[in-house]
Amino acid sequence: MLIIKKIDELKDVLFRVKSNGKSVGFVPTMGALHAGHLSLVGYARKETEIVICSIFVNPVQFNNPSDLTNYPRTFTDDVVLLQEQQVDVVFVPDIQEVYPESPQEVYHFDALETIMEGIARPNHFNGVATIVKRLLDWIEPDKAYFGEKDYQQLVIIKQLVKDYKLSTKIISCPTIRETNGLAMSSRNRLLSENEREIAANIWRILQKTRELIATHSIPQIKDFVATQIAALPNMRLDYFEISENKTLQPVQNFKDAEGVMGFIAVFLRDVRLIDNICYK
Repeated sequence: MLIIKKIDELKDVLFRVKSNGKSVGFVPTMGALHAGHLSLVGYARKETEIVICSIFVNPVQFNNPSDLTNYPRTFTDDVVLLQEQQVDVVFVPDIQEVYPESPQEVYHFDALETIMEGIARPNHFNGVATIVKRLLDWIEPDKAYFGEKDYQQLVIIKQLVKDYKLSTKIISCPTIRETNGLAMSSRNRLLSENEREIAANIWRILQKTRELIATHSIPQIKDFVATQIAALPNMRLDYFEISENKTLQPVQNFKDAEGVMGFIAVFLRDVRLIDNICYK
């Protein structure tokens, strides 16, 4: 497994790989790897011949400085995990390599970025698009793999690829969960064992909303979620939305809508957790 820190070295390796006709799969990460990340690597391993994984904590997608400071960094453990997964190349640039100058890119995703995470985290998606576009330009993978837990991000990245006519195919991969149902996230490392059990109620509540669809209106379901979250210790609701799965726009009623999902964000203490559920 090659560990590469420089863009030019990465491009040289990729030139040789592609000259030999090898297909390239790419898994971008911010490190603090868990089974969810490794599942993405597994899909890439099955579908492409050379797998590249990046580790870079992208400062421009954090709107909260303390969130950036507290983001877990476990590089040594991450490398061991990637080696076990037979990753071919790990790209670990430093900030100066990625951003030799302050990034000036401005991306527009219209209604996709003015709801949910776009409201809660101003400029977050511009920061995500900035790093993803740079990585895709440098690597030019055949396929890039993203998890469905960050569903709004996934939709926006697909739009980015479409808008800029990039050749990479974006592959969406299912959310991986802890045995108690909690969606796997690097931020889970910031929770105590007891808090992880409390956080597992997020998924239980989402599953319950699926049962309510036939007998409750959308406002009633949203009230149910708000009440359930408020009853949990140290937890508060940021948002819960029921939206169309492609446009991400709110759904007024289930009957007339197709491709409906529920999206939730909560704070447990000061740790922010997101999840989603597919209704139909």
